[in-house]
Amino acid sequence: MFEEELELEKKASSVIPLLLIIALAALIIGTAGYWYIQAKQVLTPAEAATMVGDILKAQGPATLEFRTGLLNPSVSEKLHDPHYKLLAKGGYVKLANAKNDTVNVSLTDKGAQELTAIPGFKKKAQNDGTELLTVPLAQRKLVEISKVTMVNPSIAKVEYTWNWQPTALGELFDASGPALKSFNMWETQTLIQKYGAAFYHGAPTRAQVSLVKTDKNTWKIMTD
Repeated sequence: MFEEELELEKKASSVIPLLLIIALAALIIGTAGYWYIQAKQVLTPAEAATMVGDILKAQGPATLEFRTGLLNPSVSEKLHDPHYKLLAKGGYVKLANAKNDTVNVSLTDKGAQELTAIPGFKKKAQNDGTELLTVPLAQRKLVEISKVTMVNPSIAKVEYTWNWQPTALGELFDASGPALKSFNMWETQTLIQKYGAAFYHGAPTRAQVSLVKTDKNTWKIMTD
């Protein structure tokens, strides 16, 4: 009897370490398998392109705001700023001086047809009888995804380039375009600083964004 008990104790003492080794091996294999699967769930360039495209779209277009009707000079309405001059040069508006330094601004047939046809065009009546027009000049468009780097299984850094896609009015407000060549330096700088003019046909802009994976296995902009 005593010898049988010793034999059982020996078997038990040899089984327990074996079970611990098996459990440890299973844990190691399971952990490695988890991280292997996670590593395979990378952000693909196609997914990155969709995300960046949505980001650029959410930033909205570059726009120009101006008014039509009988305009009075004010702090917010600079009638002698060059945007009205440029609009008239492009054939979109007619300018007529009126009494007491007021200016009557009206859309031409070209302006009425082309500006209202631009996606995102808005017109709002004002209390003084004028109308406020908001016209998109250009929209940011993705050129390419340059590189996707997985910082870890849940965070990706996306490097990309984008450029402007100007509208018909944006072509007029292109800072390197033919229409602005007749404008002096002050007028050009004013158009760039205040009225949306830019180098819309310049080299693509390089940028990057960090994305983080959500609990639903989708991606969003990393804000922290």
